[in-house]
Formats: sequence, C-alpha cells, structure tokens
Amino acid sequence: MARAAILSYIKRNSLVHELTGTTKLIFFLAWSVASMITYDTRVLSGMLLISIVVFKVSKIRIRDISIVLGLAAVFLLMNNLFVYLFSPEYGVELYESRTVLLTIAGPYTITLQQLFYHLNMTMKVICVVPVALLFIACTDPSEFAASLAGIGISYRIGYSVSLALRYIPDVQREYHNISQAQQARGIDLSGKDKLFTRMKNSVAILLPLVLSSLNRIETVSNAMELRGFGRNKKRTWYVRRKMQRNDWLTIAFVLTVLIVDLVVTFWDGNRFYNPFV
Repeated sequence: MARAAILSYIKRNSLVHELTGTTKLIFFLAWSVASMITYDTRVLSGMLLISIVVFKVSKIRIRDISIVLGLAAVFLLMNNLFVYLFSPEYGVELYESRTVLLTIAGPYTITLQQLFYHLNMTMKVICVVPVALLFIACTDPSEFAASLAGIGISYRIGYSVSLALRYIPDVQREYHNISQAQQARGIDLSGKDKLFTRMKNSVAILLPLVLSSLNRIETVSNAMELRGFGRNKKRTWYVRRKMQRNDWLTIAFVLTVLIVDLVVTFWDGNRFYNPFV
C-alpha cells in the first residue's frame, strides 16, 4: 500500500490548481498576514470558514496530507501547553477579568479567559495551515519557482525552494526503502524497544539517508553547473503562465479579506476581541 507523500504536488482538476503560482503565493502571504495580525474571534471564524471552503474546492483529500496534518496537530498541542505552563494567567491579564473553572495547583488554574485565549491561538494556526498545505499541494514545484520570481525574488532562491519541494517525496521514499532494508537485516525500529535503543537503531536509517541525499545534491548541482545556471541575472520560465480572470478575482478577494481584517481588528485600537466586558 502506497504511503502518502509529505508536502508533495498532487495534481487535480480544480479551480485552485488552475490558478497561477504567483496568485497562490500572493493569496498565501496575504492570508498569513491577516491571520497572524488579528486576535478577533469573529474575523478568525470567518477566515476558518473560508479555509474550509477553499479546501473543499481544491479537491485535495485529507488522507493525501494526513501526515502533515498530524504533525501540525502535535505542534499546536505542544505550543498551547508551553504557553499555559509559562503564562497560566495571561488570558486573565489580557481580558481584564477572571472566571475560574477549575483549580489545579498553585498558580495553575483553568479560567474561561485563558481558554478563550488558547481558542484564538488555535484558530489562528488552523486558518493558516490548510492554506499553506493547499499552496504546496496544488502548485507544481517548477511553477512555484516562477511564482517567486514573479514577485521579485531572485530566481536562485526560487530554484532552491523548488528543488527542496521536488525532492521531499524522493527523500521520504528513500527513507521508507532504507527502513525496510534495515528491518530485513534484523534491526527493530518498532516501539517495543526502549527509547535509547530506538534512537540508536534510527542511526542505521539516517546515516544512509544523509549520504544518499548528499549524492543527489552533488548530481543536481553538477548538472546545473554544466548548463550554466546562475550565469545571468534574469531568466525566462517555461512553466510561467499569464494571469487570467480568476487570478485577478482571487487576488482582489484576498486583499479585501486583508483590508476587512485590519479594519475590524483595529477598529477600537486593540487587536484582541474581548467578549467579557
């Protein structure tokens, strides 16, 4: 059974795939700025709803990006845990009220204000992650490099990012093959052994993986050098597409969302929506 690739381009026939890489990059950047700036729950709720609709329109299946979604969920959980451990009363200070729901020990209490603050933090991440995953899963790596050049970024940087995205599935496939080969030699990589033993056995996979990746890097760099890559300051793009009507409508839409986000967020001079006053 084939495993889902991590952060790889998944070709589908959808409206999102038809947009140019430049449009999707502008959408992602504007969407990220809008999400990171605001702590207004009303704005985040609207953006979350739009993210779900865009995800549905893209026709990307959850199982195609299930590994990354799992990693994002772990990161979100750990982030909320660390914030609470170091600032258990930050929500109380922020919303200037205190409603205790549960007392744990010492300064650690569960307050409605702190829970509301964590809710906003969670919504901010949830709003950005699907759009980021869609941008990567719906954009061809070569077109992604062209899209970076379309907003003024050096094509050398664009190619570096493009190659990284292009070889992530290959590295994942190589890791799976090496893992199976090592297990066939009797190296146990399951969760049955102790943590130290599993870490020691993982070296048997990581070392060959690093060496094979270095060989791949050398091959690619030699091929690019033989073709004169980086000689000129600018270059043309075979996969670069012209902006169409849907591209301009998408850019106008995301800029409208950004403007509304800024207006609603800073209407009263405060980024935080306070329902407790």
